[in-house]
Amino acid sequence: IELTVELEQSEFTPYTEKALRQLARETKIDGFRPGKAPLEVVKQKVGEMAVLEKAAYLAIDATLPKAIQQELPKETPPVGQPQVDIVKLAPQNPFVYKVTFSVLPKVELGDYKKIKIKPRPVKIDKEEIEHTLKHMQEAAVKEFLVDREVKMGDKVTIDIKMFLDKVPLEGGQSKDTMLVIGNDYIVPGLGKKLLGAKAGETREFSLPYPKDFYQKNLAGKMVDFQIKVKAVYQRELPPLNDEFAKRFGLKNLEDLRRLLKENIKKEKQREADEATEREMLEEVVKQAKIGDIPTVLVEDEAHRLMEEFRLRVESAGGKFEDYLQSIKRSRDQFLLDILPQAVQNIKISLVLRQLILDENIEVQDQEVEDFIKQVSQNQRPGDKTKEDWSDPQKRDQIRFILLNRKAIKKLKESIINSQ
Repeated sequence: IELTVELEQSEFTPYTEKALRQLARETKIDGFRPGKAPLEVVKQKVGEMAVLEKAAYLAIDATLPKAIQQELPKETPPVGQPQVDIVKLAPQNPFVYKVTFSVLPKVELGDYKKIKIKPRPVKIDKEEIEHTLKHMQEAAVKEFLVDREVKMGDKVTIDIKMFLDKVPLEGGQSKDTMLVIGNDYIVPGLGKKLLGAKAGETREFSLPYPKDFYQKNLAGKMVDFQIKVKAVYQRELPPLNDEFAKRFGLKNLEDLRRLLKENIKKEKQREADEATEREMLEEVVKQAKIGDIPTVLVEDEAHRLMEEFRLRVESAGGKFEDYLQSIKRSRDQFLLDILPQAVQNIKISLVLRQLILDENIEVQDQEVEDFIKQVSQNQRPGDKTKEDWSDPQKRDQIRFILLNRKAIKKLKESIINSQ
C-alpha cells in the first residue's frame, strides 16, 4: 500500500524551528557556547537544506503513525518496516513524503466447527521406564583411571583419525574423544576393535558405515580408522536396588519406577496434545481463505526458526556451522528448506488472529496481572534475567499470548472429540 502525506508550509514550520534548535545544540560555532548561538547564525553555518532535511525526519516521525492509523482500519495493521521517500522538500513550500508498507492479508475462516479430531492415545512401555533407569544409573557411575587392557564397559580417551579412500576425512579428526566400550555411537563395532588395547597403543582398522547414515558421503562406505588410546577408565555402575531409589528420596525401587512412569506419561501426554493441537490448527488453515502473505513476514519467521534451531544445536553442545556442514547446506539453503514451515506458522497465526476478531475474544487487564504474578513467582530471588513488567511492549506480548491461548481453547472445545 502507498500513502502520500502532505504538510502545508504552516504545519511544517514548527519542525524546521525544532530542527534548527537541535542543530544549534549539536553545532560548534566559534565565539558561542553550545546551543547559545543565534539561530540565524546556526542556519548560515549548516545551510538551509541541512535544516530542512532534519525537519523532514522530525515531521515523518511525528506524523507517520497518525497517517497510517487514519488510512488503515484497525483490523488491517501494517507489517514490517515501512519505506519512506521524500517527494517534495524545498524552502517556503509544503512538505510531501510517500510511505510504502505491507499489510496483513485478508482472512476468511471456513466452517471450522465441522472439523472433528480425536486426541492421540498415550501408551507407556516397560522398556521406556527401564531405559530411563539405565540413564539415571549411567549418571551415577564412578570412574577410575586404570593401567590395564581395555575391557567391555570401560571408558577410554582416544584420538581419532578417519580416512575415506586413503584421504583424511573432513571432520573426521578429533582429539581426547571419550568413548564407552559397548556404546557404539560413532560407528557400530568401533568399541570392540579397541578391546585388549592399552594406553599409548594405536590401532588401525576399517569399518563400514550404516547404509542409512545421515551423512550421505559416508553412508554404506568402508572407512579406515587410526585410533590412539590415551587413557583407560574402569566404570562402576551402582546397582539398581532400593538403596539406589533412596538417592532420590524414595523408599524403594518400585516407587522410583512408578514415579518415572508418571513423569514419562506426562511428557508423552504433552507431546501428544501438542501434535493433536497442531493437526487441528492445520485443518483450520486448510478450510480458511488467506490472501497473499507479505514476503517480509515469511522471511522474518524463517530467520526466527533458524535462530531457534541454532540455539537448540548449541544447547546440546554442538555448533550450528558444523551441523550445516554435515548436511552440506549453507545458511541461505537452510532458510529455503524451512520456508514451507515458516509459511505454515504464519497461516496458523493469521487464522488465530481472525478467530479472535470474529469471536470478540478479549483479555482483561487483571488476566495480564495474574500471568505476570504467576511468572514472577517462578523466578528465583536475584535472578538477573527477571523481566521488567512495567514495559508496555512486554505487557502487549503477554496479552498476545493469552489471546492465542483463548483462541486455541475455543477451537479445541469445538473440534477435539474425546468420545
